Amino acid sequence: MSPRATTSRRRAGSVAPGLRAEKAGVRDAVEVHSLVNQFAQRGDMLPRTLGEVYENLRDFFVVREGRELLACVALHIMWDDLAEVRSLAVREESQAQGLGAVLVEACVEEAMLLGLSTVFALTYSPDFFGKLGFRQADVMSLPRKVWNECYRCPKFPGCNEIAMVLDLTGGETQVHATP
Repeated sequence: MSPRATTSRRRAGSVAPGLRAEKAGVRDAVEVHSLVNQFAQRGDMLPRTLGEVYENLRDFFVVREGRELLACVALHIMWDDLAEVRSLAVREESQAQGLGAVLVEACVEEAMLLGLSTVFALTYSPDFFGKLGFRQADVMSLPRKVWNECYRCPKFPGCNEIAMVLDLTGGETQVHATP
């Protein structure tokens, strides 16, 4: 089953009607920054400065209900064949409604449109990504470029995140070293 079919099936009926992922706009930057950093303060993800959010705004998808931002995620291209799902955050009161799955699906669909072959996430929630078709991988199988931001993490160098990888080509995931 393709990644798209897996996540589309999972999303059906599990999300409040009318809620969908859409590309973030400039008006979303402050709320994305705030939401991501709420989770970063708990040690769940890396913090982002407001400047970084603006600079990478085209990476972000959001889910809104009316004017209220409920969730966000970014798809960050690492190389010609590889992108990271990062900064996945869903407001506490909006969790368990399928919003995270909707956002990851949006990232996977965009990665496929861009012609990428692999998407990965570094996470403390491997079961969530596993349900979306990702498989666990050895973090050392990821290219060094992936670790570019690790020095900013308070847990560096003792990272305990789990690498989850999704092959978009329909074959076996081949994560390989790139410059």
